[in-house]
Amino acid sequence: MTRRGDLLPSGSLAVAGGPLGRHVSARAVSWVAAVVPLVVATAATMALSVAERSHCIQKGWVGSDQFWHACFSDLPALYQLGNLDNGLAAYVAGEGVRADHPVLTGAVMAWVGGLVPDGAFLDQTRWYFALWALLGTALAIAVVYLTAASRPLHVTDAAHVAFSPVLLLTAMLSPDLFGVALASAGIWAWSRRRPVAAGVLLGLGVTARTYPLLILLALVVLGLRSGRLRAVRTTLGAAAGAVVVVLLPFLLSNPGAILRSTQVWWDSAAGLGSPWMVPQLLGHPLPTGATTLLAVAGLLVACAVGAVFALSTPRRPSVAEVAFVLVALALLTGKAFPVQASLWLLPLLALCGLRWRDHLLWAGAEALHFVTVWLYVGGLSKPDRGLPPGWYAVFLTLRFAAVGYLVWRVWHTAAAREPLPEDGSDDAPDRHPADLPDDEEPDELAGDFTGAPDRLLVRLA
Repeated sequence: MTRRGDLLPSGSLAVAGGPLGRHVSARAVSWVAAVVPLVVATAATMALSVAERSHCIQKGWVGSDQFWHACFSDLPALYQLGNLDNGLAAYVAGEGVRADHPVLTGAVMAWVGGLVPDGAFLDQTRWYFALWALLGTALAIAVVYLTAASRPLHVTDAAHVAFSPVLLLTAMLSPDLFGVALASAGIWAWSRRRPVAAGVLLGLGVTARTYPLLILLALVVLGLRSGRLRAVRTTLGAAAGAVVVVLLPFLLSNPGAILRSTQVWWDSAAGLGSPWMVPQLLGHPLPTGATTLLAVAGLLVACAVGAVFALSTPRRPSVAEVAFVLVALALLTGKAFPVQASLWLLPLLALCGLRWRDHLLWAGAEALHFVTVWLYVGGLSKPDRGLPPGWYAVFLTLRFAAVGYLVWRVWHTAAAREPLPEDGSDDAPDRHPADLPDDEEPDELAGDFTGAPDRLLVRLA
């Protein structure tokens, strides 16, 4: 199906298996033929992401040179924090490991560090980066596969991940892909009506990267609208159990690791990418306490706006649409919106079925921010070569506008759908989903909400 106004017609995605026809059963289309090209494209994009950092691979991640060449990566920097090469056991025991990440991500980082062979320090950082490149490629492929599997009638929407400039620029910056893969797996499990598996995966995602909490919130508000809170309670219970299982070893041996990332966030000033950094760029920095208060208030506002969106559209929006609005607004009001956090939005964008035009507008703003943030950071040590703070504020604002535009597009698309007939349901059991008319296209992510009542709980004038 070609989306009206899209820059890339459906025929242009033949390389990714081509679109499913209106009257062609998804089972009749070879899954391998549709997904394998996307997997190959993902591997190629990840290879380019590694190649983009070739200067730092050769010279090392030291000094301001890594910023001028835009090859900075948190991964070797994290290895330099010390004792990651002692492995997972040292991390769980708290033996000097200082990874300021949620505990499951920190554990994976320490495990990878334990695989690095002895040698010169530069060689060790190269090994650490190379191992993460392999793991990151596998995780990116998993995200693409899960995105395609979550909406089997729209397999080629996973191309938004596989071909994205955002993936190329940010994938090798940090270990965020690990949490993104778990979140994507949780959404896939929910779409397949596996609430326990969805809860376990999203719970693991929370211990790897906290934003899956907002995906769980999306399930809660959609459960309120559909009257299917029992399935949501099952998912929340499974998520809580997964969190407890992950945290238990740390509770026994290294409880400080559990809240370390939260404590670092609480005590930090406005970070890169945050709107609360703009006053600092203009010469009027906000106190840390005020920034924390604004970030907490922004998160509460994001949750409230996301709930209104979920409960007010004529037809119930999808889990991905509500999660996208929640995550995007939380990032736009947070203490930091680092470059790599854009990865959180990428699979959600694909699952929302946004147009390539919208994607590329956002990706362009992200690319501009990617270049200018390193010029700004490099300029902190060499002002004569760096980007002045005022100009960085301009490009930061462009990025805010691009993310805000995506939020508007998701909201507008969901709000434009007509409500289903009162005797209808999301899956129309007497007809195959591919044979439904456009205005009754099923929500492939509905999971246990499929066929539930669609109650409008909030009316906007």
